[in-house]
Amino acid sequence: MVTNTICRLLAASAALVLCGAAAGAQTLDELHAKAKLEGALVIYAGGPVAIYEPLAREFETKFPGVKVSITGGFSNVLNQQIQQQMRDNKLQVDMGLFQTVQDFVRWKADGKLLSFKPDGLDKIDTAFKDADGAYTAWFVSTLSYAYNTQQVKTEDVPKTALDFLKPQFRGKLIAVYPHDDDAALYLFHTIVQKYGWDWMAKYMANQPAFIQGHLGVARGVASGAQIVTLDATTSTVLGQKRANQPIEFAFSEADATPLFTSTASIFKDAPHPNAAKLYLNWLLQPEQQRRNGAFSPRSDVPPPGGLKPLLSYNVANAYRDFVTSDALIADLRKRFEAYTGPIRNVGGVR
Repeated sequence: MVTNTICRLLAASAALVLCGAAAGAQTLDELHAKAKLEGALVIYAGGPVAIYEPLAREFETKFPGVKVSITGGFSNVLNQQIQQQMRDNKLQVDMGLFQTVQDFVRWKADGKLLSFKPDGLDKIDTAFKDADGAYTAWFVSTLSYAYNTQQVKTEDVPKTALDFLKPQFRGKLIAVYPHDDDAALYLFHTIVQKYGWDWMAKYMANQPAFIQGHLGVARGVASGAQIVTLDATTSTVLGQKRANQPIEFAFSEADATPLFTSTASIFKDAPHPNAAKLYLNWLLQPEQQRRNGAFSPRSDVPPPGGLKPLLSYNVANAYRDFVTSDALIADLRKRFEAYTGPIRNVGGVR
């Protein structure tokens, strides 16, 4: 009798394992069939909505019956909206696509994220994903130097952070407020770690402009309103270059180029979980990754725009550890705000 009971329990356990394996290996067609029953997908995404709209419309065409709505904005504003929805037990969003990976680390610890391992997760470096499938980077960006090719001679292109202190760049520099943007904070932190806080004082003496959002940085350099930056993201510079604007990257060999990620995750209580699984699976496929406008976290996808492989550059690749160091982050924000002054919002994300 005991033996029969044990056998039945073992058989049941085996069935659960097999079912779990099958659930994690659903095809796109199987997920699409379930997603159509849900009919919608709600995404909150850091940055301008225009970045995400083309992919959303393409997804709707490829997988009819699933309507995608996207709310864009600053990651550090949208995360608070999600947090409030969680407190109210009225979650409206299915997926988050945020630069603030620390949010996903915290939400995972609080049991708020769905563990889901999309196809190709084994091709993603451990620095860019959660081992349990709670979240994963969907693109990786550099924070490199960039310059206006019409106004900066080749021999004057900055090679280290010290070059941004030269008198010729006075009043012609631009960056994101470091205390407002985690990636920019990581960048400025790596610089003062190497050159000391005296560098920051000298940089401020060179009268840099500070704004919200890296798209504005790239546009400022491309337009000639400013001519150099140490704070340019991969996707924004590539976007300006595709529009035939006079802007170019400059990767320092002496100073480490910080990497940061946009991280994707599905919420455990998502209203449309199958649509979210379908979208994440599709988003991480090589076809989409080759044209995401930045570096792919996948090792089998080539770099964008004629750039070299990501890890062939001198990079700083501890972004997740940095942004989850709460005490350090709080201290750095205060110190940098003391240099730059409070944020001046001139109209949100554009």
